[in-house]
Amino acid sequence: MPQAPQSATHDIAQALAGINFPCNKNSIVEYARRNNASQKALEAIERLPSAEYSSMADVFKGVGEENQ
Repeated sequence: MPQAPQSATHDIAQALAGINFPCNKNSIVEYARRNNASQKALEAIERLPSAEYSSMADVFKGVGEENQ
């Protein structure tokens, strides 16, 4: 099972701190933008597959899938 790289994981976790799941990709991207995500985190989040995410772990898996 693919996982997000460690540094990306930290940035994404900071960008999405406090988000309420479940939510879809568009909601995650908008939340990250409003939360002043770093450029690296925002780029990773924008490449997530379009899906419904039920946890931060799902987001990390989605980022890991994108990196394959």
